[in-house]
Amino acid sequence: MNHDSIPAYGLWGLVIINTLVFIGFAFSFFKPSTPRDWRSFSAFSAFIVALFAEMYGFPLTIYLLSGWLQARYPNLDLLSHDAGHLWWTLTGQHGDPHFGFLHVASVVAIGLGFWLLASSWAVLYHAQRRRALTMSGPYARVRHPQYDGFVLIMFGFLLQWPTLLTLAMFPILVWMYVRLAITEEGDAERFFGQGWRDYAAHTPRFFPRLGFTDGSQPGDLHSSPKP
Repeated sequence: MNHDSIPAYGLWGLVIINTLVFIGFAFSFFKPSTPRDWRSFSAFSAFIVALFAEMYGFPLTIYLLSGWLQARYPNLDLLSHDAGHLWWTLTGQHGDPHFGFLHVASVVAIGLGFWLLASSWAVLYHAQRRRALTMSGPYARVRHPQYDGFVLIMFGFLLQWPTLLTLAMFPILVWMYVRLAITEEGDAERFFGQGWRDYAAHTPRFFPRLGFTDGSQPGDLHSSPKP
C-alpha cells in the first residue's frame, strides 16, 4: 500500500481510538490508586494525547517546520504520513520508514515498557496487600520499574514519531518521575526502616546492573503505605 495515497491527517477518530487504547493499556497495567499514582499516570496520558493529536489529527510540528523542511527536502510531501517520521527524513533515509531500524527499535521499547508496567504491578499488588518487602520480579533489579516502563514507552514513541511538544514534554516528565521516585523512597524508608535501606543499598534506582559482582542478591520490592 502506498502510504502517501491515503489521508494522513484530520483523522480524529483514529486520534481518539489510539489514545484510548494506549491509555487504557497503561491504566490496566499500572492501576493507579494513590494521588501520587494518578499524578504520574496523568502526565503519561498527556504525552499520549499530544502524540496522537499530531500523528493523526493536526501536524503542528510539520506546520511549524514546513518552510525549513520544504527548502531542505523540496520533493518531500509534507502532508504524507511518512513525512511525520521525522528522524527517518532528517537522516536521509528512503523507502518505507515502518521497516526502518528506528521504527523497529521503537516497537521494542514500547513493548518492553508495557511489559514492565504489567509485571511490576503483579508483584507490587501482592506486596502492598502484605505490607511487606518482597524479592521478586522487576523490583529485584531496579527500585522503580514502573517509572522505567513509562519512560521506555514515551522514548519509544519519540523514536517513531517525534514532535516539538512531546520532545519538550519528555525531559520534564522524566524529571517528574525522578522526583516522585525520591519522594516514594522517603516514605518507604520511614515505613520499612533498615529493611528498605538494605534493599536500596543493593538495588539501583532506575538502571539495572548487568550482574551481581559482590555476592549479594537483588533487593526487595518496596510497598509504600497507602495514604
